[in-house]
Amino acid sequence: MLIAHVLAQAALAAAPQQGVISYPPSFFAAFQPANASEMIPRIPGFTLDSGDEVRGYEGSAGNVLIDGERPATKSEDLEQVLRRIPASRIERIDLIRGGAPGVDMQGKSVIANIIRKPGGGFRGVAAAAVNNSWDGRHMPSLRLEGSGDIGPRKWELGLLGGGFIDDGDADGRGVRISPTGRVTPIGIDAESDGLNGQLTGVYETPILGGKARLNGRLFSEKYKAEDNSEVLGPVATFEQNVDHVRTDDTEIGGTFTRRFGDKTTLEIVGLRQTRNQAIDSDFSNGVTSAFALRRESSETIGRTVLKHRATDRLSFEAGGEYAVNKLDSATRLSSNGRPVLLPAADVEVQEDRTELFAKGVWRPTDQWTLDATLRYESSDISSEGDVVLGKTLRYLKPRLAVTWVPMASTQVRLRVEREVGQLDFDDFVADANFSDSSGVSAGNPDLNPEQAWVGEAAVEHRFWGAGSATLSFRHYELKDVVDRGPVFAPNGDVFDRPENIGDGTKDELAFQLSLPLARLGLPGATLKGEVTKSWSSVEDPTTGRSREISELRPVDWEASYTHDIPAWKMTYGVDGFGGWRETSYSFNRVRTTKLRTFVRPFVEYRPRPDVNMRLELPNVTARGLKRTVLTYPGPRDAGGAPSLDDREYSPGQMVYFRIRKTLGG
Repeated sequence: MLIAHVLAQAALAAAPQQGVISYPPSFFAAFQPANASEMIPRIPGFTLDSGDEVRGYEGSAGNVLIDGERPATKSEDLEQVLRRIPASRIERIDLIRGGAPGVDMQGKSVIANIIRKPGGGFRGVAAAAVNNSWDGRHMPSLRLEGSGDIGPRKWELGLLGGGFIDDGDADGRGVRISPTGRVTPIGIDAESDGLNGQLTGVYETPILGGKARLNGRLFSEKYKAEDNSEVLGPVATFEQNVDHVRTDDTEIGGTFTRRFGDKTTLEIVGLRQTRNQAIDSDFSNGVTSAFALRRESSETIGRTVLKHRATDRLSFEAGGEYAVNKLDSATRLSSNGRPVLLPAADVEVQEDRTELFAKGVWRPTDQWTLDATLRYESSDISSEGDVVLGKTLRYLKPRLAVTWVPMASTQVRLRVEREVGQLDFDDFVADANFSDSSGVSAGNPDLNPEQAWVGEAAVEHRFWGAGSATLSFRHYELKDVVDRGPVFAPNGDVFDRPENIGDGTKDELAFQLSLPLARLGLPGATLKGEVTKSWSSVEDPTTGRSREISELRPVDWEASYTHDIPAWKMTYGVDGFGGWRETSYSFNRVRTTKLRTFVRPFVEYRPRPDVNMRLELPNVTARGLKRTVLTYPGPRDAGGAPSLDDREYSPGQMVYFRIRKTLGG
C-alpha cells in the first residue's frame, strides 16, 4: 500500500499548464504537515528565498506569495510568516516557473503562490523546545500562535521567545607567528549566546469595496560574545574580548487591495520600521580598548501599484514607490581611556528614494513567455555630522526574461537585467572585531551602490512525476564594486572601511536536484540538493592586482535526505551543509574564515495528528570553524613581512528537542 501511495503521489500534482504546476493538500498528505512552512520545502525544484535585507519594498521580496500577494512585512522572516498559515487552510500551492500573466514574479525566476481556503474557525499552535549544547548550556524556547475568522475578518497573533546559541564561538586553540617566524601557541575559551522575543499581529478586513490587511511586529534581542585567549609565550599573557549587543525593532505595515471588475486591481502599501541598536566591545591584552556604537535607524515606505490583466495571455502593471531612510549613529573608541579619532564617527544620514516601474507579461503561445520590466530609481542622499555631503543617484533598470517550453517536461529560461544593489546603512558607520586582530573598521557614508549587467540561462527538466533538475549559469558585469579600502583619520591614522573599488566580473554555475527515490526501492524518500560554484575578479586597490571579491564563497552546497513512513507516523532524514570559505581583503590584512562540512540528522514522530515531536542532532559531526588573519605592518604591497593569527574553534555536538500541539481545525 505504501508503494502504491507514493507512486501515485506524482499524479496528485496538476499537469504543467502555462508554466504553473499546482500541488493540492493530497500531495503533502503522507507527512502530515502542520503549516505552510513544512509544505514549501517539499515542492520539487523549489528552494525558499526569504528576500534581501535592503531599503525599499520593491527589491526586498522573497519568492513566496500568499493569495497572489507578498506579505506586507520586511523585518519578519518569511519562514515565520509561513508557520502561521495552517496546512488545513491551504487549498493548493502553485509553482510558477518563468512567469505567468497576472503574476508579479518579484524579479524571481521561480515563485510559489499559496492559495488559502475561505472561512474557517480558530486554529492555534503551542510549541516548546530546548537546545542542549556540548558545554552544558540549555536554551529553552516557546512559540504560541493563533489565527481565526470573525465573519469576513481574519486575525493572526504570534509570540516567540527563548534563548539561542551561536556555535561560531567555542573552545579551541590557535597560533601566532610573528614576522620573524616566532611561534606562539594560543588557548581559546569562547562562547556566544543570547535571548530574544517577538510579538506579531495581523488583522484583515473588508473596507471601501476592497480588503485591508494590517500587520505589526515587536522584536528585542540581547546577545553576548566572550572570547578569552591565553597566549602561551615565554611570558604567558591573557587576552579578553567581550561584546554586548542590544537590538530593538518595531514594524507596522498595511496593504489595501481593491479589484475594479475582473481585470484590474489597485494595491496600496504603507510600511514603517525602526531599529535601535547598542554595541559595546571591550578588549584587553595589556592595553585596554573600548568600542561603543549607538545607532538609530528608520524606514518609511509608501507604494501604489495598478495591475491590469488584459487577457489570459497578457497582463500589465505600473506603479511607484517612495521611501525615506534615516540613520543617526554615534561611535566612540578609546585606548587605555584615551579617545581615538575615528573617521565618520558621528553621522546623520538621510536618503529619499523614488522608484517608478512598469511591467508586462505576454504569452504569445503555450511554449513562449516574455516578462519585461522597466524601473527608474532616483535617490537623494545627505549626511551631516563628521561627514557632510549631498548627492543624487539615478539609475534606469531594465529587465527581460524569456521562457521557452520545448516539451511538457522541459523549460528553458533566459534573463538579461541591470541590477543596482541597495546601499547598506551598516556600511555607513564604524564597526569593531578585536578578538582576531581585525580591529576597527571605519564607516563610509559616501558609497555608491554596486551595479551589474546580468545574463542568466537556466534549463529545468522534470521527471518521475515529482523529480526535477535545474542547471543555471549567471554572468555579472560589475561596476562600483563594494569591497574594502583605506581611509585616513585627521591625525594620520589609517583605517579600513567599505569602499567602491572599481569594476569587476562574477560568474555562477548552479545545479539543483530533487530526486524521489520510490523507483529506486525507497518509497516515501526524497533526496534534494543544490550546489553553486562562483568565480569573481576585481582589481585590488592596494596591490593593483586581480583578486576575488571579498566574502564571496567559491563553492556553496547543501543536501537533504527525507523519508516519510506514514504507517509508522514518522519522518526521518539528514541535512548536510557543505564547508565553505570566505576571504576579506583590506589594505593591510587578509582575513579568511573556513567552515567545515557538517550534518544534522533528525526524526519526527506524530503519535496523534495534532501532536508532533522532533529530535535533531545539530552539528553531530562536531565540525570546526577556522579564522585566519594575515596582518602586514603597512599596505600589503609595501613588502613588509606579515604576522599570522590562526584560530580554530571546536564547537561540539548539540541535542535539540521540540514538541508541538495544534488546536482547532
